[in-house]
Amino acid sequence: MKLQRSLVNHRGSILAATPHGLSNARVESMNTKIRLNTRIASGFKSPESLIALAMLSLGGHKPALPSRNKPTETAGEPFCLLVS
Repeated sequence: MKLQRSLVNHRGSILAATPHGLSNARVESMNTKIRLNTRIASGFKSPESLIALAMLSLGGHKPALPSRNKPTETAGEPFCLLVS
């Protein structure tokens, strides 16, 4: 009964999302990764550190590490030599 009520109540939204293939899977995946980062960052002293960790791990930005001096390949870009 509860499932039927939910389907009837949300029928318009379900029908609007179905042809477009919309899903909240990406949002749920991001939430799971942020929760993992929160557990990892449990010893951090400030929330800014957690935000920085989340942006670094989920934001797609891959900064060059100073200790790396070998040629590396980045997403779709040619090889580059990082000199420190």
